[in-house]
Amino acid sequence: MSEANLQEQILTFLQAHPDRSYSVEQLTDELHFTGATAFTFLVKELANMERKKLVSTDDHDHFKIVQETKTVEGSFHGNDKGFGFVRYDPDLPDIYINPDNTMFAFTGDDVAVEIIRPAKPGSDRGPEGKITSIVKRNYSQIVGAFKPSTDTPGFIGTVEIKEKKLSKYQLLVTEQGLHPTEGEVIIAEVSAYPDAQHPTRIVGIAKQVIGSVDDPGMDVLQVVYQHDVPSVFPEEVTDEANRIPDYVTEEDKKGRVDITDQPLVTIDGAESKDLDDAVVAWKLDNGNYHLGVHIADVSHYVTENSELDREAYKRGTSVYLTDRVVPMLPRRLSNGICSLNPDVERLAMSCEMEITPDGEIINHKIFQSVIKSHARMTYDAVNQILEAHDPKTREKYADLVDMFDVMGDLHRVLYKHRRHRGAIDFDDNEAKIIVDETGHPIDIQLRVRGLAERMIESFMLAANETVAKHYSLLKVPFIYRVHETPDSDRMHSFFEFVTTFGVNVTGSSKDVKPKMLQDVLKKVAGKPEEAMVSVMMLRSMKQARYADQSLGHFGLAAPYYTHFTSPIRRYPDMMVHRLIRHYAENGTGDEARAKYQDNLPTIAETTSDHERRGIATERDVDSMKKAEYMADHVGERFDAVIDSVMKFGLFVELENTVEGLVHISVMDDDYYEYVEQQLALVGRKTKRTFRIGQPVKVQLMRVDKDQREIDFKLLNPEEAPKTDLLPKREHHDNYRGNNRRGGNGSYNRNNNNRNGNGNGGNRNGGNHSNGNHRNGNSNNRNNHRSNNNNSNNSHRRSNNDNRR
Repeated sequence: MSEANLQEQILTFLQAHPDRSYSVEQLTDELHFTGATAFTFLVKELANMERKKLVSTDDHDHFKIVQETKTVEGSFHGNDKGFGFVRYDPDLPDIYINPDNTMFAFTGDDVAVEIIRPAKPGSDRGPEGKITSIVKRNYSQIVGAFKPSTDTPGFIGTVEIKEKKLSKYQLLVTEQGLHPTEGEVIIAEVSAYPDAQHPTRIVGIAKQVIGSVDDPGMDVLQVVYQHDVPSVFPEEVTDEANRIPDYVTEEDKKGRVDITDQPLVTIDGAESKDLDDAVVAWKLDNGNYHLGVHIADVSHYVTENSELDREAYKRGTSVYLTDRVVPMLPRRLSNGICSLNPDVERLAMSCEMEITPDGEIINHKIFQSVIKSHARMTYDAVNQILEAHDPKTREKYADLVDMFDVMGDLHRVLYKHRRHRGAIDFDDNEAKIIVDETGHPIDIQLRVRGLAERMIESFMLAANETVAKHYSLLKVPFIYRVHETPDSDRMHSFFEFVTTFGVNVTGSSKDVKPKMLQDVLKKVAGKPEEAMVSVMMLRSMKQARYADQSLGHFGLAAPYYTHFTSPIRRYPDMMVHRLIRHYAENGTGDEARAKYQDNLPTIAETTSDHERRGIATERDVDSMKKAEYMADHVGERFDAVIDSVMKFGLFVELENTVEGLVHISVMDDDYYEYVEQQLALVGRKTKRTFRIGQPVKVQLMRVDKDQREIDFKLLNPEEAPKTDLLPKREHHDNYRGNNRRGGNGSYNRNNNNRNGNGNGGNRNGGNHSNGNHRNGNSNNRNNHRSNNNNSNNSHRRSNNDNRR
């Protein structure tokens, strides 16, 4: 027997029993060795392996495998009960961290984790780890109202923490720094984090007072500052903006194509002030269409490495909140010289396309231009022209009506072409929260997307694809908007899920195509399971991001895609314009390619991070204002639809898009079990079943604006459909007792946890525990709203890129 073969046999056996140690005699028997010679070889090889640190011995000369310590980095998500999970790979189970091994990390901290127990093969029991260091803190500052106190020596008071993820902590303010007065909202820089001696204490230094807790709009401003969104332009930035002329100069026009005679129009919402895209269309003599998409040339004014450029990069995106916009650029630019206001000359970056009646773009030109908008149109007005055929509106814009009719036809051509290649269109409701002069919400209005909105989307998509394809084929460094192909394991799980509704997917999960998913949506369209299938499909897909490689856009079924059309509010679009100008002026040789080659990956990653920061800020403000609005309606009854089913209850959505929780503890007509494969809660006695997309009637029971929580109870459980989804079990009574008390102590760390099906109370308590509802539930809500990359605003702004 060779030395290598013997070592392999020993290692294979010991690796199969990593927690046990064996004497030489035991190993001889287990490996079925016989004779003195084999015994001698085994002793020599074990000694050799010990020198190599492949095995170790104890005081009794028993041998054990030396397990390789594996350390990974990921993001920590804590539970109110003390334990947590670390996400380090989107395709692998999260790492469970017990309360003794968290190093008091906060949710969102980047941490290094040592795997102390690997995942068990063939089980949904994932790995267990121990945090060895905190790589990057999620919270370096905390915003809240100051309350003076002299109870603790060395500290001047506390800060009221409204951030849900930090609700269990106390923030003490040191004597260093500012000494605010009671009720002032401050930014406290964290100087000491929780430790073994003070596990729930944070120490901070008051660095800035941003206003009074009673100031109108302060609640929104607190969220903005907590997410570290820059909201005040430095003086040097506004000074630079003020030095830019508010009109196009003759010098600006040099080298540009003058197309001011073309009847370009802007089409936006009535309230929009930053008009960054103008369009024009006509029918060509050969039967094709001419489409011109002309975008404000912001990069002409925001020059590279200027104060304006550095500040725009720092912001990354404009953030649209309930009662305000936190703009990427000063309003002198965004609402002035860079806004395509009617009847004035403006600089633009233009993309002209020739499109066949089948929707193929067969010719295009990308160039710098001078334009003039001939009309500032609104979506409502264009919808009156194209959908309602309103005589008064058509008469008012008589000189443009024929062009709008051509645009409508062209949109239908482009839409049909996208659908034919497999583009997936998740059409969902959006809401606008109306507030009074104090910032208090008084109404929530649904936004209905008409033909005009969808038409502009089609035109912007066409331009984005055309620009991306042009520069990808040139093989020059560029910025792209990418949406990668979904992971095959997740798609396999999704395909298995839809088979329960009689939907068979043609094709392999290892080579999934957009059209396969489009076909699934077609098969469930109009059926009760449509909403559930749409949600699960979204959860199975990846999140769109910016990249320096052209990886295509899966959701749009587009092999090439970028963001070219909104440079006033998105830094990547402005960077795309800068690159277009650079290659136009310097060619595409090695020297021209080299200038941005090394910087683009960082720009793509940073702007993706800033986009996610903006989405999180918008989501938190939106949910806070919706909670504030609903606080005036406690006790009222509503029609709702179940939009998510968890172990701990049902999330329901009202017609006005307000979402809230029906906790399992108030579903007291039966004992409900969670059926994971069906995403259902099923009553054990009644078989009443609750699933996504199901209509229900609810009553509003409780609202907490600060924690952004809305609680409902069901009014009509008896109307729920009945199913036989529960698995058959033996020893039913014993199981029921264990389940009710949480006595089985099991926990699950599969993809459900990653996708927002939080397991907050699953390891240490029963689902029906009231304590879990009040104390552990906030983390579950947060998992549902924040961790599901494809949900709500994340879906609207990150994955559904056919929005502008």
